[in-house]
Amino acid sequence: MTDHDARIRQSWQANADAWTRAVREQRIESRRLVTDAAILAAIAEGPARRVLDIGCGEGWLCRVLAEKGSECVGVDASAPLIEAAQMAGGGRYEVMDYAGLIEAGDSLGQFDALVCNFALLDEYIAPLLGALRERLNPGGRLLIQTVHPWTACGDAPYVDGWRLEDFAAFGGEFSAPMPWFFRTLESWLALLAASGWRLRQLREPRHPDTGKPCSLLLEVQPLGG
Repeated sequence: MTDHDARIRQSWQANADAWTRAVREQRIESRRLVTDAAILAAIAEGPARRVLDIGCGEGWLCRVLAEKGSECVGVDASAPLIEAAQMAGGGRYEVMDYAGLIEAGDSLGQFDALVCNFALLDEYIAPLLGALRERLNPGGRLLIQTVHPWTACGDAPYVDGWRLEDFAAFGGEFSAPMPWFFRTLESWLALLAASGWRLRQLREPRHPDTGKPCSLLLEVQPLGG
């Protein structure tokens, strides 16, 4: 585990309660107005009888999908977030990090849809992306929603690199900043291709008032699948 990986995990351990409240009280405008609906709409466009939510957090997506008839499994590296998800129900939840998914993902079974909703924060995710191909049923899809590279770049150079999220926009309850790895659009597409995925659709969900993209949403399928 790299130093950045350890700091990401420490941040989610420390901020688990604050994050759970922020999500359940709908304090995050971009989620409330745009990105939650965007990922749900993308999932609904294809098979979703069985869904794996990777980086499920406190479990909101599994709960909504369960209400729509999907069987959901949620995994997250943060034990406090998984505990919050288990208490709220809506699916099967397990503490599992990237390495666990690579080494023991077969214990979770096969899925129609794999979802990474603002969950791919590390630099070295190619091994995970490669392993996830084995978790899909024929015709299944991987959906990745992440920050939009152009809007998230801000005034920094438009190049791959580590950034720091201080959660200032989410209220004063967050105690530990979180490093995350920024990727350009070109880098995202190259990474997916190198990991054995082909792009099926690219979406840029936009804010209803500003018209600017709030996220980048990539739908991919295994090469040759």
